Amino acid sequence: MDIQLKRGLLDVCVLAAIKSEDSYGYKIIKDMKPYLELSESTLYTILKRLEMANLLVTRTAEHGGRLRKYYHITPEGLARIEEFREDWKEIQSIYQFITREEQSND
Repeated sequence: MDIQLKRGLLDVCVLAAIKSEDSYGYKIIKDMKPYLELSESTLYTILKRLEMANLLVTRTAEHGGRLRKYYHITPEGLARIEEFREDWKEIQSIYQFITREEQSND
């Protein structure tokens, strides 16, 4: 898969993982696991990129005697998810175009 396309998809997946509630790294990986494998190093790179783009913000809270970093989606992050939904329609059209010969042969 094209690296830029995959990067964009993973960004949106991480935003979707924190859309309904704030979350932390381990839980994000756990929530995404049924759909895709994501290493901690990849996740934290994505989270930092999303934070720099103002698509999420962080807060630190104590949990079990340790500090834990929680991630919260911003209005810009929510808008990015909606933007992706619109983009997905175009991606589906492109896919249909690419596979049109295969579909007509079935």
